Amino acid sequence: MIRKLTERDHEQVLAFLSEEPSINLFIIGDIEAFGYSSEFQELWCDFDEQDAIKAVLLRYHQSFIPYAKGEFDLNGFVSIMKQFNQPILLSGKSDIVEKFEVSGELQLGLKQVTYFAECRSDENLGTNEAEIKQATLEDVDRIIELRQTIEEFHIRSDARAMLQQAMETKTGRTYYTEDQDVMTACVSTTAENSISAMIVGVCTHKEYRRQGLATAIMQKLFKVVLDEGKTLCLFYDNPEAGRIYKRLGFKDIGKWTMYR
Repeated sequence: MIRKLTERDHEQVLAFLSEEPSINLFIIGDIEAFGYSSEFQELWCDFDEQDAIKAVLLRYHQSFIPYAKGEFDLNGFVSIMKQFNQPILLSGKSDIVEKFEVSGELQLGLKQVTYFAECRSDENLGTNEAEIKQATLEDVDRIIELRQTIEEFHIRSDARAMLQQAMETKTGRTYYTEDQDVMTACVSTTAENSISAMIVGVCTHKEYRRQGLATAIMQKLFKVVLDEGKTLCLFYDNPEAGRIYKRLGFKDIGKWTMYR
């Protein structure tokens, strides 16, 4: 049985999601930040006959993230998602979300499969003397402008609003370096919650690459977040980037599929 969740379900839902806290950091973070009655966020659960949770589906604006530990009512979740604009923006643990692709009922965006990695210790982090600053709301436009110069990045039309919202709700932060008022590199977190944070937006201005700026920022940011007792997570599909992350203490824990 699928039903929409309310605040009364919070403890049961969080216990279910917390068994894989890194994989579920987006869902956990959005619940902690925006709850169950926001205009732009909804959650549904598939329950078994004993009222135990089998699966969760999150809608955050036009994006959906499902999570399950076994079989669940795929057709029921698909029926919910079909009520919203197509193509569907869908992401999640690969073996779960790819079931929605197989169903053939949804118009999905371009598929991207990445590695999912996490870091729980700062023992591999070095130190550096680079001047690294934490971004404020006044820096949002500069961050977006730098990201737009990166060919591999796909910048959504609502990227600025999402970045601003993350800063305002403290579900994300950005650290950066600059040279004569030019933002030379930056690294961000997103979906921050009480137990984990996702690393995103690792980028360096083309004219300042091969200087170790992004690595220096990551070392600073990683230490700050880890010292708060949180686990760090990130996606990567570039083997070179993967080697850098692993030197900083990340380990692969699975694959993540996105349809954009």
